[in-house]
Amino acid sequence: MMRILVAAALVCATTVSAMAIELPPDIAKRGSIKVAVVPNYPPMEFRDPATNALSGFDIDLGEALGRKLGVKIEWQETSFAEFMPSISTGRVDAILSGFTDYASRHEIASFVDYLRSGPKFFVQQSRAAEFKDMAALCGKKVGASRRTMFPAEIAAWSEKNCGSNPIQFVGTDGSADARTQLRQGRIDAAVQGNETLPYIIDLEPGTYAPVGDPFATQFTGIALPVKEKALQQAMMEAVDALIADGTYRALLAKWKLNDNGIEKATINAGQ
Repeated sequence: MMRILVAAALVCATTVSAMAIELPPDIAKRGSIKVAVVPNYPPMEFRDPATNALSGFDIDLGEALGRKLGVKIEWQETSFAEFMPSISTGRVDAILSGFTDYASRHEIASFVDYLRSGPKFFVQQSRAAEFKDMAALCGKKVGASRRTMFPAEIAAWSEKNCGSNPIQFVGTDGSADARTQLRQGRIDAAVQGNETLPYIIDLEPGTYAPVGDPFATQFTGIALPVKEKALQQAMMEAVDALIADGTYRALLAKWKLNDNGIEKATINAGQ
């Protein structure tokens, strides 16, 4: 039995080492991956109010990826606006922070996609009876983060479904600002990613009500320097390994993201 256990341990160690060998030489030598994060998007990433420690699905996923790759994850807090500059200048090796894979970002970054989601309308629970379906949103003020693709996706849905009574879009400084404006009655509805909305609704019971289904599909990915092919491959293999051993599904369940999971990681690459 002891020989079996030792053999199994050696197989595991060899697997981890083989994956680590594929990392770029500077990362392998350093023994760590520098990862940018903005901890303001629960349950993806946030500061635990009780301990101030980084918490969330992306944090757990990043730590699990580090273990698979045999390196430490060095979390580096930054701003959303600094994500792409951080990648292009080499200040970080990766972005793992609820970052959506858009083709417009592929010139600078390639993405290892690990989550599927989509934007969804929601309103104050007290006004839910006014919004029995998505058509009721036509002509209303709808807020969403101006830094995302939500404005374009809302406009596209409005053009297709509202005709001469379009949605009046209101840009906000993020999802938290959209929720604040919604509670204050400055907007009639808001939009947030379906991967985070259920968590927010549970966190503030009786405050919000979803309206309809997600009206677009998008993927969340780990952004990596476009030229770092070895790092991209290693990350994809590590995500697939977490899917295979059950870790990924366990994390989805822990953070109530079951409807947003994928069966296999993919690389969407830039030039």
